[in-house]
Amino acid sequence: MPTLILTPRFTEDSQALWRAAIQLGWNVERLTNWRVNDRLLSLPEPVLYLEALMARSIAAKFGITLSEVPLTWLPQLPEEYRQRWVYLTTLAEARKLQEPAFIKPPNDKSFTARVYFGSELPEDFLNETPVLVAEIVYWEKEFRTFILERKLQTFSVYLRNGELQRETGFQHSDREESELREFVAQLLEDSRVELPRSACLDVGVIRDRGWAVIEQNAVWGAGIYGCDPVEVLRVFQPD
Repeated sequence: MPTLILTPRFTEDSQALWRAAIQLGWNVERLTNWRVNDRLLSLPEPVLYLEALMARSIAAKFGITLSEVPLTWLPQLPEEYRQRWVYLTTLAEARKLQEPAFIKPPNDKSFTARVYFGSELPEDFLNETPVLVAEIVYWEKEFRTFILERKLQTFSVYLRNGELQRETGFQHSDREESELREFVAQLLEDSRVELPRSACLDVGVIRDRGWAVIEQNAVWGAGIYGCDPVEVLRVFQPD
């Protein structure tokens, strides 16, 4: 029987996953601090839901290597799914940019993802730090999806015109669901799109361009918004 391991920090997502784990008949353990005791290490089938800051050190104690999204995944995604140019470079090269661009760390939140001029990028990082540089576009709406073995398990809108949708209960229309499912199905059927067994993709609608992939996220720490937490846990569960 799997055991869901949660960090000490109480969040709406971790509480929703706690309840879902009980519904599935799983064991649930919440760390009381950032140390992992021998009793927890002896539990079978640990399933980790972690925060990025301590994720790797905690996972290592369980002998688990956390999956990471390849740095080149988004730039190498076929253009018809990106609907904008994106490339991987270093912070040193990005600092030379004379025109504004959307710039972000590929797989963490070490600095804020936003539109920068090259001269505005933070100075307290190594020159060789990898960054993604992307065309500036306007996202009308953004959805989180959880995927298992290239099948869509659950999804939720999370932003509309940059506004978090928690107060609306993450509601979406039937038309939005139909369009999302059609776009994601096309992407998942395309053998050029490489995905792990368990994946978390953000997709959305770019003004005047249509549906596109925003990014891929590591499933072990992704927020669930209005997604079905039971289905999310099925995506988390090891093979």
